[in-house]
Amino acid sequence: MSILVTGAGGQVGRELTARAGGRKLIGLDRAALDITDEAAILGAIEANAARVLINAAAYTAVDKAESDQASAFAVNRDGSAALARACAQAGIPLLHLSTDYVFDGSAPAPYPESAAAAPLGVYGLSKWEGEVAIRKALPQHLIIRVAWVFGEFGANFVRTMLRVGRERPQLRVVADQRGAPTHAGAIAETLLGLADRILAGESLHWGTYHYTGAPVTTWHGFAEAIFDEALALGLIEKKPQVTAITTADYPTPARRPANSALDMTQAGLQLQLRAASWRDGLRETLRAWKSAS
Repeated sequence: MSILVTGAGGQVGRELTARAGGRKLIGLDRAALDITDEAAILGAIEANAARVLINAAAYTAVDKAESDQASAFAVNRDGSAALARACAQAGIPLLHLSTDYVFDGSAPAPYPESAAAAPLGVYGLSKWEGEVAIRKALPQHLIIRVAWVFGEFGANFVRTMLRVGRERPQLRVVADQRGAPTHAGAIAETLLGLADRILAGESLHWGTYHYTGAPVTTWHGFAEAIFDEALALGLIEKKPQVTAITTADYPTPARRPANSALDMTQAGLQLQLRAASWRDGLRETLRAWKSAS
């Protein structure tokens, strides 16, 4: 029995393969498998005797999606639909990652899974329509919404902050968007744990759940923490001055939710999931980069 991972070249996908341990896990990146090709997906499931599929593939270029809608919907909506149909035909469950961007961020409190979707842009809408397609095609699914993902691999906020922090003595970072940074390694461990339970024959409560780090902060607060930890580890010589600004001060092609906090109550009750400290994940990421330098 094996675990098949699509999107194995991305942030979470690389963490999944790195943390596989003794599991029989097959990771396929974009070059190895086109997730919009249902026949190819089914062939990969059958060839690898997969008993569960974890989809870590996504079009995540939030701003670029506004001008490249076709690509965003092809991957996030059509690819999700093809994966769900192939899993249904093969009789295996799908674990799929979604996003806080399905909400508009106007609520004052963390969003429960039952909150109405109201995406602000193409990326969020394409991910929401992918969720809808999965629910329609495959009852045996776990859709896990995550937010503010960072980690050792790929491009992310932590890597960007370190780069610009070394280049500039002063930075301006948005302070009126709230959310919980989520370590890609913690997401991978959570997905692998769920896959293990499925393979062991446990009957899970299928559906949509939230999984994020803790506690809630702002991009400005996250940046301050990044520089504090990086300075302590000797990754930067001096901490830059980080000035708090508003979203209006930093316009982008795509609108961002002001509130990206996700309520994990149901994930705790139904799946026994608990939020991991993003500071622990941040230290793990920075230590990995220090060791590699």
